[in-house]
Amino acid sequence: MPNDSIRTSHADHRCDVLLIGGGPAGSTAATLLAERGYGVTLLEKARHPRFHIGESLLPANLPLFEKLGIRAEVEAIGMPKWGAEFVSPWHAHSQTFEFADAWDKSMPHAYQVRRSEFDEILIRNAGRKGANVIEGCRVRNVEFLPNGEGAIVRADHDDGRSETWQCRFLIDASGRDTFLGNRFKAKHRNPKHNSSSLYAHFSGARRHEGKKEGHITIFWFEHGWFWFIPLADGITSVGAVIWPYHLKTRKKPVKGFFLDLIALCPALAERLRSAELVSDVEATGNFSYTCDRTHGTNWLLLGDAYAFIDPVFSSGVMLAMNSAFAGADAVDTCLRQPERATQALKEFDRVMKHGPKEFSWFIYRVTNPTMRNLFMAPRNVLRVREALLSVLAGDIFGRTPIWGSLRVFKAIYYAVSLANLRQTIRARKQRKLNIRYVEDSQEIGCR
Repeated sequence: MPNDSIRTSHADHRCDVLLIGGGPAGSTAATLLAERGYGVTLLEKARHPRFHIGESLLPANLPLFEKLGIRAEVEAIGMPKWGAEFVSPWHAHSQTFEFADAWDKSMPHAYQVRRSEFDEILIRNAGRKGANVIEGCRVRNVEFLPNGEGAIVRADHDDGRSETWQCRFLIDASGRDTFLGNRFKAKHRNPKHNSSSLYAHFSGARRHEGKKEGHITIFWFEHGWFWFIPLADGITSVGAVIWPYHLKTRKKPVKGFFLDLIALCPALAERLRSAELVSDVEATGNFSYTCDRTHGTNWLLLGDAYAFIDPVFSSGVMLAMNSAFAGADAVDTCLRQPERATQALKEFDRVMKHGPKEFSWFIYRVTNPTMRNLFMAPRNVLRVREALLSVLAGDIFGRTPIWGSLRVFKAIYYAVSLANLRQTIRARKQRKLNIRYVEDSQEIGCR
């Protein structure tokens, strides 16, 4: 659907929609828009397959795979994930949640995947569906044209060539690079949460048997929490999400610091007793942020380009892909029915803010003693356990009527907090210390 009235004298190429970034958000949106007949160009700075963390998917991803036509490909590389296990050093037992017990029984499982394989499935699907996928091409500059006519994008290929594209609509799916968010100075550190992460892959980690083999396990410990994600090829992804002030105390290389953290969590250390570290240890600091806007007249942000929240509930890929579906609908309306653009972008804004908001309420409290106790002894009064499981499954965008029960759960949380006021005050003071900003803690490297 090219628009011949758009000026192209300053660009080497033109397209209807240009996407920055070929991760789950960008590849999904490119697929959907190409299927609707638009001329789509996707520019990805890396070349797939490439390493990425975030291997745990949610049941709510599966309907999206169906719509994209890739469910069989994902099943072929995935470890079935039927539930999640929480392990607390302050409790004598572990607690397992099965997705089949959620409110909607039609999504009983998800998958754990190597992101290098998963992301390649998505970007190749975009190419098959008609998107012009260009890898090894980093966007350097964007010039927005007057009167909402689109934008001119300049990008450099990894062989040194530079090219420009003129597009009617620009989508930023650049992940944590947040290309437009940084350009507009819209990206801000999340004042309500602050955490850093170290992670690596192990072989030979002890897993559960049978159907529970693919469960993700969350281990709480003094300085935050760990993830334990079994992959289909025998590798296990292990990561620590800790308070940045503690990461700042590091006096040794990242690998040694990470292994020392594991030793502070005996339950995890036992699972890794016979395991071998088979990758470098990577580290990322200060990764909770949000942008103060989701869109402009002829551009929008998808997935992590808009916000990144603590990954304790494995929500990242689902939120990214869901944002792509919402974004594709908004762009389609803006280009086909410009008179409805304002309303379409307003709805897109609502969807983009809904996911982080609903997950963040739990994320901000997940290390609180009251919340830990509720997670470790869940009850289904007024279906609150089923509603909580629906959140863990990512079922927050459909018509599943969980919201009344979630309000009951939150009321229980506040009531228990009030009944244990001294503990609550102490926990709030501790959290304020934990999330305090540590200057340049993101400059930790991988040494």
